[in-house]
Amino acid sequence: MTRIDAHHHFWNPARGDYGWMPADDPVLSRTYGPADLAPGLAATGIGRTVLVQAAPSVAETDYLLGIADATDHVAAVIGWIDFEDPQQIETLRRLARHPKFRGVRPMIQDIADDDWMLRADVQWAFRAICDLDLSFDCLGFPRHMANFLVLLERYPGMRAVLDHGLKPRLGDADPATFAFWAEGMARLAARTDARCKLSGLVTEADQTPDEAGLRPYSDHILAAFGPERVMWGSDWPVLRLRCEYRDWHDMALRLCAHLSDAGRAAVFAGTAAEFYRI
Repeated sequence: MTRIDAHHHFWNPARGDYGWMPADDPVLSRTYGPADLAPGLAATGIGRTVLVQAAPSVAETDYLLGIADATDHVAAVIGWIDFEDPQQIETLRRLARHPKFRGVRPMIQDIADDDWMLRADVQWAFRAICDLDLSFDCLGFPRHMANFLVLLERYPGMRAVLDHGLKPRLGDADPATFAFWAEGMARLAARTDARCKLSGLVTEADQTPDEAGLRPYSDHILAAFGPERVMWGSDWPVLRLRCEYRDWHDMALRLCAHLSDAGRAAVFAGTAAEFYRI
C-alpha cells in the first residue's frame, strides 16, 4: 500500500494571509512548494499526501487546490471557510465539487473564545459538513478537549480527526499536565469515532525531543484510538523548527515498531486512505 503523509502544508508568505507567521523567522517565513518537499518524499517512500490549510482565507484554499491540480502526490486538500458567515455555504458547496477537496479546518487554536465551536451562529457549518459528507480537522489544544467532545457527540455522523494529538504540552514536566491530556484523549477515543493524527508532536517541545520523550504520547494515542484510527503526518514545514522530514518519519516508524504489520500499515497509509477517501 502506498504510504501517505496525512498532514503537510505549502505556502507563500507574500500572499499576505498567514497572520500567525513571524515576519522574519528563518525557517517559516519563506515559500514552500512541491519542489521543496520532493526530497523528503523520495527519502521516505511517501507516495501520496494531504495538503492542509495554513491561512484563514478561502483565497488560500483556492491557491492550494491549484497546487493540487498540478501535483500528482497531493491526493486531498483540507481548506477553510468562514464559519461566522452562513452565506459561505455556497462557497463550501463549490469547493466540495473539486475532486481533491475533502474538508475544512477552522483555526480554533487561534480563536480567543474557547467556546467558539459551540456557538449557535456557527452550527450551520457543522451541519453542512455532515450534509456534504466532508471531513472536519480539529485544530486545538488540550484545553479544547471537553468542547470537542461535546461537538463530536452533537454530530456523531461528522467525520473528524484530531490534529497533532491536540498538541500535548511536552515541555511541561508536571505529571498532572500529562494526565489531563491523556484522560481527555481517552474520553474522545472512547465516546466518539474521531481519528487522531500522529503528527506535530516534535514541535510541542522546547527542543527536539528524543524517542523516550515522545513515546508516552505516541503510546497513549495508539493505545486509546488503536492504529486503525491513527494516521501519520509530517506537519512539514512547521516540522523544520525541530528536525527534517526523514528524521521525524524514521522516528515515527520506531515509535510504531511494536505494532503488527497491519497496525503499521494503518498508521502510515490505511487510516488516512479510508478517512480522506484517497
